Amino acid sequence: MTRALRAIAIYLPQFHPVPENDEWWGKGFTEWANVAKSKSRFPGHYQPHLPADLGFYDLRLADTRQQQAEMARQYGIEGFCYYHYWFNGRRILERPFQEVLASGSPDFPFCLCWANENWTRRWDGQDKEVLLKQEYGEQDDRNHMRALAPAFADARYIRVDGKPVFVVYRTDLLPDVQRTVATWRDEARQLGIGELYLMRMNTWGPHPDPQTLGFDAAVEFQPDWPNLPERQYGSLFSRVLNKAGVKPSAYINNKIVDYSEVTRAMMAREVPGYKLFPSVTPAWDNSARRKAGADIFVDSTPAKYEAWLRHIVKRFVPYSPEENFIFINAWNEWAEGNHLEPCQRWGHQYLEATARVLLAASKDAEA
Repeated sequence: MTRALRAIAIYLPQFHPVPENDEWWGKGFTEWANVAKSKSRFPGHYQPHLPADLGFYDLRLADTRQQQAEMARQYGIEGFCYYHYWFNGRRILERPFQEVLASGSPDFPFCLCWANENWTRRWDGQDKEVLLKQEYGEQDDRNHMRALAPAFADARYIRVDGKPVFVVYRTDLLPDVQRTVATWRDEARQLGIGELYLMRMNTWGPHPDPQTLGFDAAVEFQPDWPNLPERQYGSLFSRVLNKAGVKPSAYINNKIVDYSEVTRAMMAREVPGYKLFPSVTPAWDNSARRKAGADIFVDSTPAKYEAWLRHIVKRFVPYSPEENFIFINAWNEWAEGNHLEPCQRWGHQYLEATARVLLAASKDAEA
C-alpha cells in the first residue's frame, strides 16, 4: 500500500575517488577534502560541517550504503533520488549506484535524476574551464534510455502507476527538449520498459507547465535561486566589522541570506496550476567549494526546517494516490552544507524533525 506521502531525498554519489577527479583535483580527491578544510568566514558562520555517525565514508563500501538506507528508512524517508551523470555515453560517479543495482542491496527504493550540466572548475573560480561537456543528440537520447533500462527494470525503482520516475535537472539546457522527451518515450516502449513518468526540476530559467514540454510533472528545486530574497548582509554591516574583527570581504564577496527569510519567502509563494512536487532544503552553504562567491544561508536550524517542511506537507494535496512526492534537498550534499545525515553540531535533529512531520502527515491521512 502506498503511503499518503513519499518523501524522497536527493543523493550525491560523489564520495569515492575516480580517475577524472584524480587528474583534475589531485590523487584520491573526494568532496571530503573540501569539507574538511572549510573554515568559518564571519561570526556565527557554521563551518566546517563535519559528519557524525557515518564519518568520512567511502561510497564504494556496501556497509556504508546499507547504513545510509537504514538511517533514512528509520526517519521516514521513502527513497533516494540519485544524481546520475551522463555525458554522451560517458558516465562518471556511477559506481555507488551501479553496485546498488548489481547487488540488490540495500533493499531501499530509488530513482534517478540526470544532472545534465557541464562540469567546470567552479570550485576554484575558473568557471569558464569546462572539464566535461554535454553533447546532445537524438542518437544519444536513445543510447541514454538503453543505458537506463536495467535501473528502470529493478523492483526497487520508484514508480507512479507502474511507470519509472526519471528526473531531469536542467531542461533549459536541452536544445530540443520536446524531441528528447519524445525519443525517450519511444525508445522506452521499444525496449519493453513501457511508459515513463518524467519530471523536470524547476531550476534556472522559466517554469512552464511541464506537460507543454512533454513531461508529466515538475519538481520544485530548493534553493529556488531566481526567487530567493536579496543579499541581506553587505555594506550595511561595515560599521560593525572592525569591532567584530572581520574583514569586509567575507560579507561583500559572498551572498549571505538569513534562512528565516528564505523559508518565509518560499512558504508565501502561490501553488502553480500544474503538477509540481514541493521541496525543502535543510540548509545551504557552498563556501567549502568556493573561495569567494559562495551562497550562504545563515541561522538555519532544525526547528526552522521543520516549520517549512510542515507547511509544505500540510499544503500539498497529492495529484493521485501515487503522485504523492515531496523532495528534500539533500541527503548528503556535505560541501554545500546541505544534508540530513547527522553532523557534529546538530546530530540527528534534522532527521528527527523530518520524522515528526512525516509521522503527523501519515496519521492525518489515516484519520
